[in-house]
Amino acid sequence: MIYGLLLVVQIAASIGLIALILMQHGKGADAGAAFGSGASATVFGAAGSANFLSRSTAVLAVVFFLNSLTLAYLAASSPEAESLLDQMEATEEEGDGPPDLPSEVNPGDEPAGDTPEPGRPADVPD
Repeated sequence: MIYGLLLVVQIAASIGLIALILMQHGKGADAGAAFGSGASATVFGAAGSANFLSRSTAVLAVVFFLNSLTLAYLAASSPEAESLLDQMEATEEEGDGPPDLPSEVNPGDEPAGDTPEPGRPADVPD
């Protein structure tokens, strides 16, 4: 149950991160105007206080990474599921498997109906 809840948080955090990153103004967006205006310090972004979008992006990124680590830990610590082959071998050892099919066909047993020879379709004339 906790794994499913963490998956929902992971999906919500990833969608939130995508939305917040796309809403932010890029640092390189002013590069074209910066060369002609004489403000060359803004080419690489102005050093200033972080606004609401960048702080909320940082918080959401921390939630995303911590949640990813928790999901990885839960996935690694869960017991491994048996494969279908292991389950079939276990049922055959217990004797609850399907009944054994006859291994021999008696020569007197003819198949019912007119069957074509092997490898030849039935609708091809002789």
